Amino acid sequence: MRDLASIPVVLMAFFAILNPIGNLPVFISLTASDEDKVSHAVARKALTIATIIVILFTFGGKEIFTLFGIDLAALRSIGGIIIAIIGYDMLKGKSSSLQHNVDPKHPNLEQEMSVAITPLAMPILAGPGTIATAMNLANRYNPLIVVFSFILLALLTYFLFVYGEIIVKKLGENMLAVITRLMGLILAVIGTDMLFAGLKAAFKILN
Repeated sequence: MRDLASIPVVLMAFFAILNPIGNLPVFISLTASDEDKVSHAVARKALTIATIIVILFTFGGKEIFTLFGIDLAALRSIGGIIIAIIGYDMLKGKSSSLQHNVDPKHPNLEQEMSVAITPLAMPILAGPGTIATAMNLANRYNPLIVVFSFILLALLTYFLFVYGEIIVKKLGENMLAVITRLMGLILAVIGTDMLFAGLKAAFKILN
């Protein structure tokens, strides 16, 4: 029951870092010249890859970082800094260079589908901020809850991407900007909390 109660917290953290509503214009620009079935396939592929990456780092991230001699306290600290920077950029109403650098030109089908991998799956949906968030959440909550929450959000994101143009028209650019800034504020707070947690753990290790 306690694990289930943590789902809203985990969902909110992932929602803030993914910012699916704020990323709608990015997805639309990347798939602007695609047929509906192609853009839907791009969304499915991108979200599937992003989910696999999150699952990998949720369950095996600690081992991967240990293999390279990276301490979890260091991950929390640098992850917190990355997330806080992304949040700060979003607060200013701009996309962070840590998240993506979009080139909407893709003249053929192979290139149209390739955007599902880069930049959509990595680094927009499963960039360093998302990976750090997943690992830190798995440290605090049941990893199964973390993965379940991300899958729920991936399904919601797919729905938003599929009906992206309609949603953007309904919300308008001003509302999208407000949502992006709100998510930025939440991210900045989450990042700062992660940074402090990492520093606290590091000082304990040093002592």
